[in-house]
Amino acid sequence: MPTSETGPASPDRLPPSNGAVGSAGGGTGAASRPAARVPVDRKRQPSGDDARERAMRAAIGVIAEKGAAAARMADIAARAGMSTGHILYHFGRKDRLLLEVLAWSQADLWARFRQAADRAASPDEKLDLFVRFYLPGHQGDERYALWTQVLAQRHDEAGRQVLTELLDGWDERLEAILREGRDSGHFADVDLPEFTIRAVAMLSGLSEDVMFGRSRWRHTSPHAFALSALRRELRPAGRE
Repeated sequence: MPTSETGPASPDRLPPSNGAVGSAGGGTGAASRPAARVPVDRKRQPSGDDARERAMRAAIGVIAEKGAAAARMADIAARAGMSTGHILYHFGRKDRLLLEVLAWSQADLWARFRQAADRAASPDEKLDLFVRFYLPGHQGDERYALWTQVLAQRHDEAGRQVLTELLDGWDERLEAILREGRDSGHFADVDLPEFTIRAVAMLSGLSEDVMFGRSRWRHTSPHAFALSALRRELRPAGRE
């Protein structure tokens, strides 16, 4: 459940609305892939997208202040200057709203990761960035908390597809970094899919530790721990 040490997306950092959830390029050698799109029931969609964008920005603000679990549709409506009925008209249910906010939030995170990765001087620096953007920055990280709540819900096939695309997107970004490092000689020749699965599983476990507040991370950096573990396996033979 990826997140970022930079904290949750705030309304002034959200990508512009164009009728889709957002756009996330690869930026690490991977081909660009379309962002996960939450299917919209057009019968609920009014003539323009301005109201939807206002509701999304309001939802981000409420979730950042109260957390995903405590955020109410009425709170979001009040922040957006809309009626609760209008919010329901756009999104139908709170779980659909949270799913769309999550997808939009991830598009924002991926855009910032891509910008940072484009400035990185080596695959090793990109790996460092990946770990930083994946792990929660603190115990109350709202983006990770949103992931936790959304994943805990029951979803229809369309919702499961959105979540699968979001999760697969991070696997693809890491695999692109590993491939670039392997092909350039910076990393050892590892089995890319297998290494990616193990690396993401480790990062997810560390993230849960951080969110739970395990004492072991009070004086030790989970980022440094994870990066050291990955680098040990990726160090080419004969290189200290």
